[in-house]
Amino acid sequence: MRATGQGRSVVITGCSSGIGLDAARGLRMRGWRVLATCRQEADCERLRGEGFESFRLDYADEASVALGAEMALGLTNGRLDALYNNGAFACPAAVEDIPRGLLREIFEVNLFGYHDLARRVIPAMRAQGRGRIVNCSSVLGLVGVKWRGAYVATKFAMEGLTDVLRMEMKGTGIEVILIEPGPITSSIRANAIPHFERWIDWKSSARSDEYNALLHRLYESRGPDRFELPASAVTTKLVHALESPRPKARYYVTTPTWISGIARRLLPTRGLDWLVSKG
Repeated sequence: MRATGQGRSVVITGCSSGIGLDAARGLRMRGWRVLATCRQEADCERLRGEGFESFRLDYADEASVALGAEMALGLTNGRLDALYNNGAFACPAAVEDIPRGLLREIFEVNLFGYHDLARRVIPAMRAQGRGRIVNCSSVLGLVGVKWRGAYVATKFAMEGLTDVLRMEMKGTGIEVILIEPGPITSSIRANAIPHFERWIDWKSSARSDEYNALLHRLYESRGPDRFELPASAVTTKLVHALESPRPKARYYVTTPTWISGIARRLLPTRGLDWLVSKG
């Protein structure tokens, strides 16, 4: 495809691997000035070795978000063209086993951090009369799946907040967009393990026997999931979201996302529950 991002700037979060890293590389190839952020300084150093402008931004730390936004606007002289909110984590468990602390922690990263960062760049975008804010949601922002309650809750909340922001930004020149991947090759499973071990007392759960299948899936490295696509599939949608003169409000990426989106509109609740239970 023809490079059309020449001269435009974008902040991308969660660039250490997976969707964020592929987006950073893909947009840079298209001429975008990419400010690639990561939670860990070691990952930022690695990206700087690739020639990226990279600095720390940890959604869980309000001061880090504030400093990251300040750095991004400073580097671009206050004329940031786009923000791609991408970083997130998951922690599988039965809803009845999710402690309040885990919900607080996962919302800080998966929702509050997105919202905080967007708020901090909107004034600059409003002043220049244009901008794009793209939030990375999930197929789990469309339908709930057992054992994924904490993650599902953050994505459902993000969908609603993003929809309202999109409506409120009408007429400002700022486009607000959702990307909804499904199974994408990433490190999200491995990254979930320390959160699971910290927060979930599964051995004391009334469902302890049911956790066996979850534990196998969580700890055992397996081949790709059915319908799994590489991170580049998300980047393709991101390019359209950022470069199209008339971007869509939401972009489905994988087959499960398309099926879920259609089923959510057409099926009664119990029918949708049945479909989701079949995987």
